[in-house]
Amino acid sequence: MAETVKPYKELDSTKKEQVAQMFDKIAGKYDFLNHFLSLGIDIWWRKKAIAELMSVKPNYILDVATGTGDLAFQAIETLKPEKIIGVDISEGMLALAEKKIAERNLQHIFSVKVGDSENLPFEDNTFDAVIVSFGVRNFENLEKGLKNIQRVLKPGGKAVVLEFSKPTMFPFKQLYNFYFFNLLPFIGKVFSKDNSAYTYLPESVKAFPDSEKFTEILGRSGFGETKIKKMSLGICSIYTGIKPK
Repeated sequence: MAETVKPYKELDSTKKEQVAQMFDKIAGKYDFLNHFLSLGIDIWWRKKAIAELMSVKPNYILDVATGTGDLAFQAIETLKPEKIIGVDISEGMLALAEKKIAERNLQHIFSVKVGDSENLPFEDNTFDAVIVSFGVRNFENLEKGLKNIQRVLKPGGKAVVLEFSKPTMFPFKQLYNFYFFNLLPFIGKVFSKDNSAYTYLPESVKAFPDSEKFTEILGRSGFGETKIKKMSLGICSIYTGIKPK
């Protein structure tokens, strides 16, 4: 079982509560830091993740851990769905998502609400597709969250998960680890003013069961036809799975 990593080790609260608190605190700098710290590659990663749904053309999509909505906006641009609902445990992030939705005049397509992956407020067999970007790593109970995602998918529906993974190729692995565990936390701390958020990021990636370990968990959670696509020399991976008909 994966180690439970929390943002604020000094606090006696659940991982879920701490993650919500962390994202509320850094929400205002989140988009800027995402693009800055990844040199903009995160935009390309999201495009590649949404491209995994081109063949199924989903009309009704759920974006779990939607944050400020960037993956959902990419889905709207690429897939032209009828409706997307985004859920997140951070009200601060959702407030920014709602602002971006209004600026783009997309209220008729994209709506957001407070929601938890382990207790999704939707009926069984509701969505054509479920998408998650850089969110499963923050689930309190990974397998329970994935089983709940599988529950709300329609039979034959597809889940797409974009998440950080750990490079293995020498010497890129060593260079990446130096950046990820030394430079990134320092830069994140300076800009976000949160001492823990960008220390939690590399620690949570290190503890996350990536690659084949994660596809095994997808399988145990009820998904079939699981696949992995590693991106940017293994910095992140796109995982897909189908709910059996």
